[in-house]
Amino acid sequence: MLGIAAMFAVKILVDRNIGMAATPQFKFQSVPSPVRDDAAAGSTLTLIAGSLDSNSAALTALTDGAVPTDEDQPAQNVFFKSASWGGRVRMDFGTRIDIAQINSYSWHPDSRAPQLYKVFAGDESDPNFNPAPSSKLDPAACGWKLIAFVDAHSPDPDDEGGQYGVSIRD
Repeated sequence: MLGIAAMFAVKILVDRNIGMAATPQFKFQSVPSPVRDDAAAGSTLTLIAGSLDSNSAALTALTDGAVPTDEDQPAQNVFFKSASWGGRVRMDFGTRIDIAQINSYSWHPDSRAPQLYKVFAGDESDPNFNPAPSSKLDPAACGWKLIAFVDAHSPDPDDEGGQYGVSIRD
């Protein structure tokens, strides 16, 4: 499980669909399709740093299981202001749970398709724990453990559009 005390490496799978393979069903070779009723569906999401783009969906789009039906539907996707450093979103499950995998999805015709993010797990028993580290604080210095760093960008910057699925697994 992706427990906070885990000291092992996680596996990060990245699948990409382009052209006719990119469909509203989000079917990938290795990454499972989105689901509506998982642990994330009951979580509380909080924007703790950064700003969402004015065209972005609300944070609940990250956990509702709904996906875009086309490659360019900003209102169906969560994304931060353009030309910004990004942001931080906290997902609170209300209680400590074991997580076997984290899946994320994106679809865009151009450079906004690839996913780029870090996943941390918070350790409330850490005396330095800060539940909302600002953009100036390293989460690892205030009770958060780095679980994964995802960068789905292509080595060729002119070849980044499409539909992406990422699965972080133990």
